[in-house]
Amino acid sequence: MDPHGVYTERLAARRQVAALDERRHIRLGNLRLAVALAAAVMAWLALSRQVISAWWLVAPGAVFLSLVVIHDRVLRAKGRAERAARFYEQGLARLEDRWIGQGETGERFLTPGHPYAEALDLFGRGSLFELLATVRTRAGEETLARWLGAASEPDAVRARQAAVEELRSRLDLREELALLGEDVRRGVHPEALAAWGERPPLLDSRLARIAAPLLATLTMGTLVWWIATGEGAPFSAVAAVQAAFGYYFRRRVLRVIHAVDQLSEDVRLLSAVLARLEQESFTSRRLVELQRGLEVAGWPPSRRLARLARLIELVQSRHHRLFGAISVLLLWATQLAFAIEAWRYVSGPAVRGWLEALGEMEALSALAGYAFEHPADPFPEFAVDAPCFEGDALGHPLLPEARMVPNDVRLTPDLRLLVVSGSNMSGKSTLLRTVGVNAVLALAGAPVRARRLRLSQLEVGAAMGLVDSLQSGESRFYAEIKRIRLLVDIAQSRPPLLFLLDELLHGTNSHDRRIGAEGVVRGLLERGAFGLVTTHDLALTVVAESVSPPGANVHFEDHLENGRLSFDYLLRPGVVRKSNALELMRSVGLEV
Repeated sequence: MDPHGVYTERLAARRQVAALDERRHIRLGNLRLAVALAAAVMAWLALSRQVISAWWLVAPGAVFLSLVVIHDRVLRAKGRAERAARFYEQGLARLEDRWIGQGETGERFLTPGHPYAEALDLFGRGSLFELLATVRTRAGEETLARWLGAASEPDAVRARQAAVEELRSRLDLREELALLGEDVRRGVHPEALAAWGERPPLLDSRLARIAAPLLATLTMGTLVWWIATGEGAPFSAVAAVQAAFGYYFRRRVLRVIHAVDQLSEDVRLLSAVLARLEQESFTSRRLVELQRGLEVAGWPPSRRLARLARLIELVQSRHHRLFGAISVLLLWATQLAFAIEAWRYVSGPAVRGWLEALGEMEALSALAGYAFEHPADPFPEFAVDAPCFEGDALGHPLLPEARMVPNDVRLTPDLRLLVVSGSNMSGKSTLLRTVGVNAVLALAGAPVRARRLRLSQLEVGAAMGLVDSLQSGESRFYAEIKRIRLLVDIAQSRPPLLFLLDELLHGTNSHDRRIGAEGVVRGLLERGAFGLVTTHDLALTVVAESVSPPGANVHFEDHLENGRLSFDYLLRPGVVRKSNALELMRSVGLEV
């Protein structure tokens, strides 16, 4: 399917529905006003002039209430259609490279000292997370951020790939999840809900749970007896026992009720989302596992959560003026507190699992949306024999396709180092980010921007974009060597490290830079790591020949034409043989 054509067609359909609902909304609003005016005239005729009976007011009152209900449904349908239109508008913005600044940036997931998140633009405005994050719940965002921020085992990645492939064409499901999830994002706080489900029980007495409805029944029965016969002693005795019972449990009941008062909307919205997921029939192993994991004793979580939502609504009904006095006699709050605690005893421990399953399902749906929008991007292959990264026609997924220049990058057991030389702005840093971002996509379970990619299980580590810090009193050089120390530790203790070192040791003199760069690279390679190093200092290109097994030099070229630099961004073998720095300085008027 052509994603642009599909999105355009669906956007037009959703806008048409929204426009129709807008016209209905206006007509119903006018009709409600007319009915209200008619009711006012009839009230004047009935109450002031006494021309007609007051019973005639029942008809416009009933009509008005019916219109209120219908109008509310129309408004909700209109809002749903408008949100669906926004869903496809955002999809078209991504396809047309207008997406930056329109989505969730995920900046809260940036953690100091992460080995590659900041260097590879994982989070923030215009980041990989913003491009991928069509998720609508906090649980989905957290799951997606976790997948991007840490490498997964190849078996887990393959399971995600199969799930993403199955979800790729289920556009209706992704649309409905987005619409339901938009409400959930505002309402559901997953950690608070999960923590509530796991707390120790406050009311766990079965005898008291049975006694509460019996006492309420006796109280109401003796009250009726008192009204019918005038004999109030039985009621007084039972009411005294009930009051003592209620007072004994009062503090714990109030704690239970206060806790669920904050969760009412969360539970209702979560039930709606899970109900939609339960309707689907899946075949891929991971999706089937997630769906089965939602069940507790045969009951789907949507029904369990719907029951909890109903219990919370009943608790809140005690605030109604007419029902308030009767609720005291019925031990209403106490009975419902016991029922809620019984629900939590059975289903509460499963809530965290439900939220995690929802988060994973949403993250898979987000990757499926990316796969649908990039039908030419393949899933990577995973090698099991030796560390490698072999990419054909690699491109950067954050760059518009019109500006992206693909390049081949091959790292194998016999060639574990590429030293990339070239002038500033020639494409060296972009190449490192291209390799790193595609590795992150591959290890998350997403398609990659390439014609083909084969890689082994690995960890990504990057030293790029480091700057002086006035607040911490650190120079760029000190920040860089601290990062390199982190990468050395990772290489020593985890799966093979794919290192990406940009302008290695740029902040020191040429003598120390050459010796230090050779030592750093040799130390990483000895620990089983492999990767790329960029430099515009040609003295460092000898590093490729001084390590074992030998690395290779590659470079980018540029041309100065009429005082302007021109780049083709094509990676070539060997060391760059020309420099444009002096010409470029002269072109801006500097006397050199």
